[in-house]
Amino acid sequence: MPAPLLFVLSGLTQYAGAALAVGLFATVAAPTVAWLRILVAAVVLVAWRRPWRTRWTRRDLGTVLLFGVVLAAMNVTFYVAIDHLPLGTAVAIEFAGPVAVAALTGRGWRERVAIGVAALGVVLLAGVSLDAGPDARTGLVAALLAAAFWAAYILLGRRVATGASGGVTGLAVAMTVGALVFAPFLAAGAAPVLDDPALAAAVVGVGVLSSVIPYAIEQVVLRRVRAATFAVLLALLPATAAVVGAVALHQVPHGLEVMGLLLVSGAIALTARAVDDPDEAPPPA
Repeated sequence: MPAPLLFVLSGLTQYAGAALAVGLFATVAAPTVAWLRILVAAVVLVAWRRPWRTRWTRRDLGTVLLFGVVLAAMNVTFYVAIDHLPLGTAVAIEFAGPVAVAALTGRGWRERVAIGVAALGVVLLAGVSLDAGPDARTGLVAALLAAAFWAAYILLGRRVATGASGGVTGLAVAMTVGALVFAPFLAAGAAPVLDDPALAAAVVGVGVLSSVIPYAIEQVVLRRVRAATFAVLLALLPATAAVVGAVALHQVPHGLEVMGLLLVSGAIALTARAVDDPDEAPPPA
């Protein structure tokens, strides 16, 4: 399946998970919901991949451990951001991470132009607005941190995807590490989930839809394309959200949102050669 279509599938599952997560925020703090996502994903992926059967080199294991901390930090800081900012604003600010990756690692004009076009498209799709109050400042700091972690996630994720662990097996270990590192800070807030089977079921659904499926798909894509191309493809996620909103929720995009969709589509077209041409992708590390 072509990489852009894989990203659309990833976006569809992520937004289905986001719909489930909405019901959790009233009972469980946003950072704890992010941690629960990671915990559920760790359990599912470890049961599926059985990473103890893999022969790990010290280098690969070190990369996976760092990747796990970065992945968890990215999720937690982003959930803090959307707890203080409108979702679209947080997404647009966080997209600075992929922009930086593409700008620093892109090999030709296509990727550098494409990431600029994609970034503008994401901003138009997001409808960015930012207040000046303390709540907004907290959200801004969290979103900028999430952007930095997202950039690190792309670079480390590429190394995990092309490593001896085979990508998804490394992801299983990374999720476990992330869950363990943040457990002392966030596990206590998960108590309400233990007393409510409906909440527990929602958490499992969020973990599978928002973490297991999309991150596994991203490992497949990262194995195929360079980090810069991957960064541009990430613009498909907010674009997918806009299309889903129009089709399923009758939230018809306005003029700027339509322009944003067109810009994202143009950016993907610019990188099509990098996705499809095997000579453009580096050999596995």
